[in-house]
Amino acid sequence: MKSAQRWAAVMLGSVGVLALAGCVGVASTVSDEPAPSATPSAPVVAVDVAAGEIDQDVDVSVPAGAEGVGVTFREITIAPGAGTGEHCHYGQLIAAVKQGTLTHYAPVYPTGVREYEEGDAIIEGAGYIHEGVNEGDVDVVLWVTYVIPEGDPLAETDLSKCDA
Repeated sequence: MKSAQRWAAVMLGSVGVLALAGCVGVASTVSDEPAPSATPSAPVVAVDVAAGEIDQDVDVSVPAGAEGVGVTFREITIAPGAGTGEHCHYGQLIAAVKQGTLTHYAPVYPTGVREYEEGDAIIEGAGYIHEGVNEGDVDVVLWVTYVIPEGDPLAETDLSKCDA
């Protein structure tokens, strides 16, 4: 089985486990409470840590690198006045804004800029140069899933390696 097919099978299997968890009555909520203990009282416990919505179709396609596709989950906190710096990605990422408002500068928007608020989802594609900035007065907290060819950096800051 090819790496991409194995990854898809793992993801589909995970969806099945989550669907099963829903069938056994496990509550799923976004919460500021700490994660459940290592020995939960229910056989399966699912805790949503952040959620977001997007009003368009989502198509995630990442070519496998030499070693397949890597999936990384990361919490990013951006202080007021700070930003990610200009960068691009070799794959795609999907994020939810857990807190604050992110101002996202990218050529994929008609005006070159879009604001994402708490509860919004962000999809970033491969190749194009972009930057996220916290222009507000509270921390921006993002929960990000990177789907990147294995062996490539999560973010490329050498802009000569990005699409123009």
